[in-house]
Amino acid sequence: MGGAGGFLVGWDEWEQSKAEVAERHSTSTETKLNQLPADSRSGGGGASGGQSDLVTNQDDLGDVGHEAFMLHDHLGRQADIAGAGADKNGAGSSMQAAASLKSHNFALGGALEKTVEIWTTQLKTLLQACAHISNHLDHTKTSHARDDALIEASFRNRNGSAVPVSRISEYFK
Repeated sequence: MGGAGGFLVGWDEWEQSKAEVAERHSTSTETKLNQLPADSRSGGGGASGGQSDLVTNQDDLGDVGHEAFMLHDHLGRQADIAGAGADKNGAGSSMQAAASLKSHNFALGGALEKTVEIWTTQLKTLLQACAHISNHLDHTKTSHARDDALIEASFRNRNGSAVPVSRISEYFK
């Protein structure tokens, strides 16, 4: 698109495309459920003997939550430079070195002290984030499993068999 004329043509095409999409969406009043094509659903898993129309797998949430927990545990033990080599007063070896350097008027002492403080603050923030992720995903996995069981139970025929998606979509017409 060279020059201003090319820009206007491109803009007009953009506006026309937006209008066409808006028109398609405004004329569609039917609710549609996302699903696999009918021929690819026959081998699905689920609670009703492999014939379930709605299948959710929450294992990934548990896996990520577990990894966040493991990272929290590992970081808590391995990345604490402020407490590593602590003396009887609780000062770690890095802070001891900073104090020694400062006592001999080395500017590096103050810089090392500041570095340990910033590192400790960032480490605590990361540990809190890992704990939050782990706890949230564990809760989410449990909550979704409970919700899925309630939803599945509410979409049963009188004989206990699952209501197929094709029948559920009748309710949205």
